[in-house]
Amino acid sequence: MLSLEKARERLLRIKWAFEVQLSTYRAAIRHPRTPRLARWLLLAAIAYAASPIDLIPDFIPILGHLDDLIVIPALVVLATRLIPTDVLFECRNLKLQSAASAPLSDSRP
Repeated sequence: MLSLEKARERLLRIKWAFEVQLSTYRAAIRHPRTPRLARWLLLAAIAYAASPIDLIPDFIPILGHLDDLIVIPALVVLATRLIPTDVLFECRNLKLQSAASAPLSDSRP
């Protein structure tokens, strides 16, 4: 049972980190100092993740899912390199400050 509890804690930490990253990118898209190209790249990553259309169809073994694992992170990395560091820091702090003021729940480890 102890390992099951550890696994649950780890999954909650991963979920929390994912939420922080998504809210950071969402805030960066809206931030006035974010370059236009970076916004487009982040929006393209979101659209590609949500779209049922892929460069390589998912029914092709291995390669179908591999393109998702390459294209989406590549778009996000390119976008974050274009965004000024202080803007990303400010956007990340927005989520962390709102989480600090929120009541504790199961969604935060």
